[in-house]
Amino acid sequence: MAQEYDLVILGGGTGGYVAAIRASQLGLKTAVVEKKKIGGTCLHAGCIPSKALLRSAEVFAQTKNSEEFGVVSGEVKLDFIKVQERKQKIIDQLHNGVQHLMKQGKIDVYYGTGRILGPSIFSPMPGTISVEYANGDENDMLIPKNVVVATGSRPRSLPGLDIDGNQVMTSDEALALEELPKSIIIVGGGVIGIEWASMLADFGVEVTVLEYADSVLPTEDKEVSKEMQRLLKKRKIKVVTGAKVLSETLEKAENSVTIKAEHKGEEKSFTAEKMLVSVGRQANVEGIGLENTDIQVEKGFVQTNEFFQTKESHIYAIGDVIGGLQLAHVASHEGIVAVEHIVGENPSPIDYSLVSKCVYSSPEVASVGYTEEEAKVKGFHVKTGKFSFRAIGKALVYGESDGFVKLVVNKDNDDILGVHMIGPHVTDMISEAGLAKVLDATPWEVGHTIHPHPSLSEAIGEAALAVDGKAIHS
Repeated sequence: MAQEYDLVILGGGTGGYVAAIRASQLGLKTAVVEKKKIGGTCLHAGCIPSKALLRSAEVFAQTKNSEEFGVVSGEVKLDFIKVQERKQKIIDQLHNGVQHLMKQGKIDVYYGTGRILGPSIFSPMPGTISVEYANGDENDMLIPKNVVVATGSRPRSLPGLDIDGNQVMTSDEALALEELPKSIIIVGGGVIGIEWASMLADFGVEVTVLEYADSVLPTEDKEVSKEMQRLLKKRKIKVVTGAKVLSETLEKAENSVTIKAEHKGEEKSFTAEKMLVSVGRQANVEGIGLENTDIQVEKGFVQTNEFFQTKESHIYAIGDVIGGLQLAHVASHEGIVAVEHIVGENPSPIDYSLVSKCVYSSPEVASVGYTEEEAKVKGFHVKTGKFSFRAIGKALVYGESDGFVKLVVNKDNDDILGVHMIGPHVTDMISEAGLAKVLDATPWEVGHTIHPHPSLSEAIGEAALAVDGKAIHS
């Protein structure tokens, strides 16, 4: 049976379902086609489950060190089955919430694989969606006026590092672990790799990180990356940077994996019980019918204009499938812009330099705007302000005083070019810096905002004052 819609969205992840809700608010008859579960990777195999595990790891580590706070407890044990049960309970609660939002918005959800068809009896233009079902039921045909492709991404691997889901895993398989390994090699020291390294170390796993770049978190400000590397090593995490993994050397034994990496001109061997491959994500562009359209795919990503239109003007694409900042909050806003453009609301294009980025490790990392290095490459005359959490009373109260806040500022006009943080709860603090960027605030304005005492946010005000050498507590 053929059903007509104003909008059909391929993919019910964070970008897709938010786009559907906005479309419903704007009066569009909307459908979502989702292959697995509404909520997508972020809810079921990414942001939420990994942060749930990180929180359990943090509580476990803090409890083992509770005597530092004058709290003497007995033997601290980890019940990893209960850790996983708590994670799943959170996922289920949020999943139910998203399903409710779909019903509330009268959004039809088809659980199958959506494929874009070319011109046919249903439409003279490509865009009709054939919904194919795994159980063999007859396909549904959806005839939309507009389409949004939001099919997301999946973990990437390296040639020779075949993922078996047991000894060699991606984050997808790692999230489903029933018991923790004694040791693990993490290939890749980017955001996901460092979050897993931090989490597993807190759980008591022996962790080795192999990173190809000269530093972990290579896209962050160099001072932040350097501080993160120092603190990881302080926690007995072995970090090897400038390591070219020789994937063809992978060897598996009954209870171990071994791999070699080229480091400083020498081949070195690394062995652990398991391996986690964390080398980025690739877009899900296969099997969705793009070949039946004029949509361009370059370097594995769908190409769009600033309003997320593809070469087929009635077909849009958002989120991880278009590359760029592969972040859930970015996908959501891209979905809103795309839908508002469809209905002619003339939305403003997204300024990606205003997007906050977070790493939920211990310590946390958060940033917005240019790093000091990027600003200099772009030709700005730069000055910086930096303030340590060691001088912040609330950080000492928490028992987490490592890290700092750093502002990167244009010396010529006092514009804030970037803000970079590493330390306690900075992922909750970065929005102040994000708002400062949106409002084009100066360090003087941020520094003269009265921050409550005691609070971690005082570090932002002090770092802003430090740009011109006026920090009070340094």
